[in-house]
Amino acid sequence: MQVKITTLDGGEAGSVELSDAIFGLEPREDILQRCVVWQLSRRQAGTHKVKNRSEIARTGKKMYRQKGTGGARHGSARVNIFRGGGRAFGPVVRSHAIDLPKKVRALALRHALSAKAQDGGLVVLDRASLDEGKTKALKERFGKLGLANALIVDGAAVDEKFALAARNIPNIDVLPVQGINVYDILRREKLVLTRAAVDALEARFK
Repeated sequence: MQVKITTLDGGEAGSVELSDAIFGLEPREDILQRCVVWQLSRRQAGTHKVKNRSEIARTGKKMYRQKGTGGARHGSARVNIFRGGGRAFGPVVRSHAIDLPKKVRALALRHALSAKAQDGGLVVLDRASLDEGKTKALKERFGKLGLANALIVDGAAVDEKFALAARNIPNIDVLPVQGINVYDILRREKLVLTRAAVDALEARFK
């Protein structure tokens, strides 16, 4: 797959041949969905907690005599049906993480990259660097490129001034190539890869 390389100023800087094994697959929604669920489940803290009846600080003395009251038989004020009692089947501290094989994760990343290439949401930049870390200047350049909602993936290290300028722009994410992931690719309209990121991805999946 042949893709044009653009500069940050909107000019052309040649073209690059993208591997069909990475960018030319037919995207499968089931694999992408499994990977997104796996990612989001690992973000959940799982720290929500309520007290059950064994943790309520109330006396264990029987509330009233067993017979003769005309009401139901109760032996504890800690049960969930009373105000101030314990919660039945409430949340406990636990891990929400699920397992997903490494090969499926790698396949999902390739399908996400292929999905962006297929729907025209893939842009290849010559390099992502600035002489000055000014948000206004970078926003103007993004306007020329038509980038309003994008994930920008650089090589092994992101240019510091570029990252500083981009962090105040809404709906723009900047990641090094090691941090590329399915969820961030799919949640943005455009995927912007630098030439260094393309080389790193092709080396990774070789």
